[in-house]
Amino acid sequence: MQGVVKSYDPGTGDGVVVCDTDLADYDLSPTALDGSLFRMLRQGQRVMFEVDPEGRATNISLGSEIDMGTPEIPGF
Repeated sequence: MQGVVKSYDPGTGDGVVVCDTDLADYDLSPTALDGSLFRMLRQGQRVMFEVDPEGRATNISLGSEIDMGTPEIPGF
């Protein structure tokens, strides 16, 4: 899946990713950045991710700037 970082707190590691295809919000898994090149995320950053069994974004990697028709997201 691909989306945009809606929010991220580097102190706690809490954050939310908005999926491009259905605009659903996915909370970050506590292990979302494990094994990733990222040490932190920034609001508006494009990322690729998977969804874990608990419905949280995990396995965060660099998203493509050439995307699947990113919708306009209020607040960005």
